[in-house]
This record gives sequence, C-alpha cells and structure tokens, in this order.
Amino acid sequence: MHFTSEQCLDDGILEREFTIGEIPGTLWTPGSAPAPLILMAHNNGLPKSASRLVARARHTAAYGYAVATIDAHGCGDRPRSAADEQARADLRRAMQAGEPVDELFESLIGPLVEKAVPEWQTALDTLQSLPEIGHTVGYSGWTAVGIRLAVAEPRIAAAGFFAGGYVPRAQREEARQLTVPLLFLLQWDDEGNPRQRALDLFDAFGSREKTLHANMGGHIGTPWFEMEDGGRFYDRHLK
Repeated sequence: MHFTSEQCLDDGILEREFTIGEIPGTLWTPGSAPAPLILMAHNNGLPKSASRLVARARHTAAYGYAVATIDAHGCGDRPRSAADEQARADLRRAMQAGEPVDELFESLIGPLVEKAVPEWQTALDTLQSLPEIGHTVGYSGWTAVGIRLAVAEPRIAAAGFFAGGYVPRAQREEARQLTVPLLFLLQWDDEGNPRQRALDLFDAFGSREKTLHANMGGHIGTPWFEMEDGGRFYDRHLK
C-alpha cells in the first residue's frame, strides 16, 4: 500500500489517497483510533471522487469511522475494456430510444460485480493491516457489489444499500444468502429503477434484521437526514 497524498480537513479528519497495486483509493480516518471501517462504493462505476460519495464519506468519518473507497476494475478513472465501452454505448443508445435495457445492464453490471468484489477484498486485507483501522467492518453504497461482498466476505458485519441502480439476476438470487443487519434506502420516484423490483429485492434479503426507508423523490434526492439514521444504524452494529 502506497499513500500518494494526504490532507487534514477542518473537522480533524485525515484524508489520504492511496494505491494498492493497480487499485486507487481514498481513506478517511477520524482522530480516534483504531476506528471501525466502512467500505463505501458508488453505483455503477462512478469515480471515487464523485462529490456525493466524498460528502457521505466525510460525514461518516465525523461519526468516528474510518471510511475507504476505491475505483474498482472498470470504474472511475481506471481503464475500461473495449467490451465495457461497447456495453455502455449500447446501453445509452437503447435508453435514448426507449428500448428494453435489462439484458444490456446484465452484460455491463454483471462483469463489473465479478471483477470488483475481489478488488474490494484485496483492499480490505490491506486496510485492516493499518493500526488506525479496527476489526469491525461495514459496507455502504452500491447494492449489486454490496450483496456479493457481504455474502462472500464474513468480515462485513452490517450493510447499508441504496436501492437505485440495476441489480443483476445473480445478485438477486444471492440476496437470499445475505444475513447481516441491513438498511435499505429507496427513492419512491427513482427514474429508471422500478419500485416493485426494489421492494421484491428487499423481501428476498435473508437478513433477520432488515430495515427499509422509503422517501419521496428521484434518484439523487435521498434526504440528508438519512445520513443521521445511517450513523445510528452503524453505531448499533459496529461499535
């Protein structure tokens, strides 16, 4: 692991850019250490520098958590294969034409999940070797990756998912194997993400403790107070 930059933010949070081999990432740590770790992933390959993710990460770190995010394979600024680029182009064309897009999403998101989860596990292995990182681990963000990671990785003790975004059929089946405490955030009027599909997914989760928060509004309209509720959720399960 190689830290490439660092800055101390006004609230005492230390923000550091790092690389693990070819994997670039950002780590936010509070003044208190060791701190429980939350892995934070953005939906569908958006970069780790996306403003909404950075705001969530800094807010979560202020609650006393270490927060890490990475640009996994094919995500953010990392190179994409010709097949990835073609899948994205086909998807944009179909959406503009109002054509069915599920199979195109499968061809794009399915491989992203398959490649991203091992890289998240590599990052977790390395991050937990740092003295400022505690033993308990949570997950926040992209549902498709989160399902696979929480099922495959016993270190994940609690997960918060955003319902927006396509979840491949394989992960919808894996959802039945998920057992960790779960907070699921749904935007009731999320354009392009059928509400009933999200409700069916929530029903499929195998967790004995699972909570659904539904709010009015579109895809990026999640109310900021959900960050406060999310903080209390992680406090219950990670501290």
